Amino acid sequence: MAKLPILMYHHVISGEGEGLTISVKNLEEQFKYLSENEFQSHHLADLMDLTDLPKGKNIVITFDDCYLSHKEIALPLLQKYNLKATFFAPLKFLGNKDGWNTGELPMLSVAQLKALDRETIELGFHSFQHLAYSELSAAQVEADTRRCIEFIEEHDLKFSPVLAYPYGKFPRKDPENKTFNKILAQNGIQYGLRVGNRINDFPFKNPYQIQRIDIKGEWSLSKFKRKIKFGKYL
Repeated sequence: MAKLPILMYHHVISGEGEGLTISVKNLEEQFKYLSENEFQSHHLADLMDLTDLPKGKNIVITFDDCYLSHKEIALPLLQKYNLKATFFAPLKFLGNKDGWNTGELPMLSVAQLKALDRETIELGFHSFQHLAYSELSAAQVEADTRRCIEFIEEHDLKFSPVLAYPYGKFPRKDPENKTFNKILAQNGIQYGLRVGNRINDFPFKNPYQIQRIDIKGEWSLSKFKRKIKFGKYL
């Protein structure tokens, strides 16, 4: 089976990065490496019609939370290096601040999402309220998911049927896991993304447990290279 690393980024800053925040310097260094080494980046929706990946090196780049820094810093770098990415939006907070984190970071508005270059950026769901699915009842998961669908219809937004779980949390044990997956499927969600930090086999074994590599702001380029090759094993 083909191997597919999926990268997970969050906030981007001009200064030094750490944890979930990466510096523009490190981000550009990583994107430059991917470009110069001929990685093909993909939108998740494009993978749904494939039974195998194109020959060569493949990668998916994702950004959680739709911070303003994604548009102002990440997007120009993606375009500079001819890379695609998925922006995952917690819809309740668009045009406001990150209510679950610092409460200070500005987020993209609906109008700004609509204006993004769609050749470069694919939009995906990051829940409505940015709550951990593992702490919600089935009825609450259903209500949150339905609110997401209603929101994009109300605002005429085009989203791919993909969902990144806030905090990487989801019900892991049956029967809760089966119920959770069923709710997503019934609402048209085809891919669900966790963290996990492993390299995926493609086609995906479980479309509701697709794993991502949690990129840390303090990583060196050499560590980044090892992680996208080996995942959590190094």
